[in-house]
Amino acid sequence: MDRTDGSRYRRIVDELRARIERGELAPGDRVPSTREITRQWGVAMATATKALTELRRTGLVRAVPGIGTVVAAPQAPSPAGPPPAAPLPAPVKAPRTAATDPRGSRDAALTADRIVAAATAVADAEGLAALSMRRVAAELGVATMSLYRHVADKDDLLLRMLDTALAEFGFPDERPDGWREPLALAARMLWDTCRRHPWLAPALSMTRPQIVPSAMPFTEWVLGALDGRGLDPWTVFTTHLTLFNYVRGTAVNVESESTAMADSGLDADEWMATQEPALLALMDTGRFPLLQRHVTDGYDFDLDRLFEFGLQRLLDGIAALIDGPRPGPATA
Repeated sequence: MDRTDGSRYRRIVDELRARIERGELAPGDRVPSTREITRQWGVAMATATKALTELRRTGLVRAVPGIGTVVAAPQAPSPAGPPPAAPLPAPVKAPRTAATDPRGSRDAALTADRIVAAATAVADAEGLAALSMRRVAAELGVATMSLYRHVADKDDLLLRMLDTALAEFGFPDERPDGWREPLALAARMLWDTCRRHPWLAPALSMTRPQIVPSAMPFTEWVLGALDGRGLDPWTVFTTHLTLFNYVRGTAVNVESESTAMADSGLDADEWMATQEPALLALMDTGRFPLLQRHVTDGYDFDLDRLFEFGLQRLLDGIAALIDGPRPGPATA
């Protein structure tokens, strides 16, 4: 990075910090991506990446998988406490009983709901790969075997987690008119749930669907939106499965991005910056002129925009089935 880019890097950091401190960028708001910074400030990708890294280092922004870099919530200062007291002599240990052993009391207060909540918190933060019965027990401060009095095994636990996560759905009492808006509403609700729980999409199976009671309202809502639209039963149910799998298939990227960021320590923009030299060298061969044009112009990847674009195109295709001309009978 030359001296000019060095001074621009500091100016970028100072300007974004000032916008955050003035409240122009509030907690949760997206800050410019590295590609937006390269365009707005006319700097190299490495300079833009360094500026965002500096803002993250100071705690002003944070990376959110699938969304980008957003303004972080302000950290409340820790109140100064009194100086630590001198250690007391260790008491003579009394024999543990159900009444005196803290682990025993925690085991007694254990419920299936508490186990599911702890398991969901682990999976939300670290993905399904981090989930185990031993880990959940450690989070709850209980013996691993005590979990099995409430859940049969890890598969049973995962099924309960799915049921609890999908129970967050809240369809309105009144269905919107027509079929398109009800389908869009169902898809967006499922998408939002998968965003809150990145492990949800990979855990749901298309080929071996789990029996999850709280998933049934989604199916019933979609089938109700398509009922009476002139489609045969196979097409109706296949349309429901296609809509579900579109949301699920897009949402699996949320957990994979979370895992990649944890493994590499780089968010999506930073990772792309490491790939840019090789990509530009490939474009310079002249073999891919159309792709080169888009690479040169830049493309801001946004998973939510990608989801919404694909959803609208899927609904356009369903409209062709419902509103378009019906194919006539096959002729020899």
